[in-house]
Amino acid sequence: MKQKLQIFIFLFLAHYGIAQDKTFVIRAGAPVAVVPSTMYGVFFEDINMGADGGIYAELVKNRSFEFFKPLMGWKVEQNPFREGAVLVLNRKEQNTANPRFLRVAAPGNQQGALSLTNEGFRGMGIKKDLHYDFSFMYATQSSGIKLSVTLLNAKDRVIGSAALAPPATAGQWKKQEIRFIANETEEKARLKISVEGSGTIDLDMISLFPEDTWKGRKGGMRADMVQMLADMKPGFIRFPGGCIVEGFDLSQRYQWKKTIGPIEERQLLINRWNFEFPHRSAPDYFQTFGLGFFEYFQLAADVGAEPLPILNCGMACQFNSAELVPLAELDPYIQDALDLIEFANGPVTSTWGKIRANMGHPEPFHLKMMGVGNENWGPQYLERLQLFQKAIKAKYPGFKIIASSGTDPDGSRFDLLNKGLRALNTDFIDEHYYRPPQWFFSNAKRYDQYPRSGTKVFAGEYASHPAGVAPEKKNNWLAALSVAAFLTGVERNAAVVEMASYAPLFAHTEGWQWSPDLIWVNNLKIFGTPDYYVQKLYALNKGTKVVPLTMNNEVVAGQDSLYASAVLDEPAHEIVIKIVNTLPREQSVRLQLQGVKKIASAAKLIRLQHDDLNGVNSIGNPRNIAPQETVIRLSGKQPQVRLAPYSFNLVRLRY
Repeated sequence: MKQKLQIFIFLFLAHYGIAQDKTFVIRAGAPVAVVPSTMYGVFFEDINMGADGGIYAELVKNRSFEFFKPLMGWKVEQNPFREGAVLVLNRKEQNTANPRFLRVAAPGNQQGALSLTNEGFRGMGIKKDLHYDFSFMYATQSSGIKLSVTLLNAKDRVIGSAALAPPATAGQWKKQEIRFIANETEEKARLKISVEGSGTIDLDMISLFPEDTWKGRKGGMRADMVQMLADMKPGFIRFPGGCIVEGFDLSQRYQWKKTIGPIEERQLLINRWNFEFPHRSAPDYFQTFGLGFFEYFQLAADVGAEPLPILNCGMACQFNSAELVPLAELDPYIQDALDLIEFANGPVTSTWGKIRANMGHPEPFHLKMMGVGNENWGPQYLERLQLFQKAIKAKYPGFKIIASSGTDPDGSRFDLLNKGLRALNTDFIDEHYYRPPQWFFSNAKRYDQYPRSGTKVFAGEYASHPAGVAPEKKNNWLAALSVAAFLTGVERNAAVVEMASYAPLFAHTEGWQWSPDLIWVNNLKIFGTPDYYVQKLYALNKGTKVVPLTMNNEVVAGQDSLYASAVLDEPAHEIVIKIVNTLPREQSVRLQLQGVKKIASAAKLIRLQHDDLNGVNSIGNPRNIAPQETVIRLSGKQPQVRLAPYSFNLVRLRY
């Protein structure tokens, strides 16, 4: 009886009581892999109002009247009403990229009798004392028209205004712009344009941008959203998707050549997230391509990341239409890939390099890799990829190609592609996994047995999806903690996985279709989720070389509910140890460092922790779960580190 009682007490204390110290053996003098500079990056897709209404700072929705409903987003008011005073005209034969425009007959001496009001993207975020750039394309035979431009707050009070008198253009299209200041902050503002005087004016590309865009570029990107990316120091940016690359059918696929050149010549396209989810219908979701391939390359250069474009491989979404281009007609798709490399890297004397230079970037973008297809699968994908690979490698032998492994990380589709792509010696296989938290905990050893040479892995899209009330899945602490645990296995296997990116990246609080997401915004504010901070901590502390970390001669991947990995940061002369404690109580570990003569007596501890696994960040409480940095004292030959309950811990110690 006494012996049974002793066993019971031991088991009870081991599980619920004060944990016994564990010892992590870190062989700092025996690195096993180089950590690629591209290890942790970001994946951008125009989903959840990520581009228009998001990072692309344009405030006017449907600025060129090209939506299916030409006046969607606009309200026309007349008093008295005059039939035909506002007409939508189409010049398709003369301008296929931007055929529609508005013809407005001014009301004569009836001041304030005709106005056009734009609602913006779930309103317009306006900041007090900030300048705003209003512009438009127009054509008129008359010089007797005046435009009054006003910003209205949610209560219809004027919070900014300007007036213009466009000169006659003899029927030719011209651009006019004016800058004015806002005198109030408003999340749900609208833009009102009143037409006064006499005559007729044609209007197109009606636009409003804040002055505080990223790097102050006119017509550029929302600075706070780009800053969140820059703060992560991503190794790469994957763009433009995602499912929008495929399109519902091939007519709706993403075509990069239609996204470059003058803004007014870029052809609008419906966004497939416009109609993909009936429970989150977004009939006003289109792609204007103000954020196009040139801007993507520029963004990558701005934040010091490698550009990673993904191109259509001649296959539409296999879940929707499964439309295919016959192999005999695939050449134009392959040529698009070759032309993109020239656009990014070619000399200014080349056809596409000259276009890049004319857009303001004569220097090459140094493109090194490209994805062919997104979440495509089956033998039909393998045969198309093979043709792309042959053509690209023939002209650019060192260029890297990323290939799809389909939609799932296992099963017959995955097995077929994994085997087939490795047989083709493809550079990277793009694996995607949107799975519950337990999958991430259970798969921390996923890459331990993968081959160390040959084809590498790109963890191109992943996110932990906790259970929740459909359709919204929260970015809660459980989700982030599970990914932090999984990434110890990714980091440990840097010889296998050379790139990884969470997905999706951005979501608007009133315009999302898919959740969870890394960063959330409304029209004025932004916050990073707990997942964002996990990704950021890994990216900023990726180190330069992986070193073995074991407990009881095994990698630490779930034993005693702990997960861990270690790297050297050689320039900083530091060892970086990442440890996840998934228990609701404190644990303690001892560090046995081998291969170093001595370590400093103090270390930096960065901790991401919360007692509630359902805890989240929000617009109102953006740092509810955020990293906390402290200095801890180290003593003895095997210094001790205490791990808070439900915590992701990052220890940096000098050697």
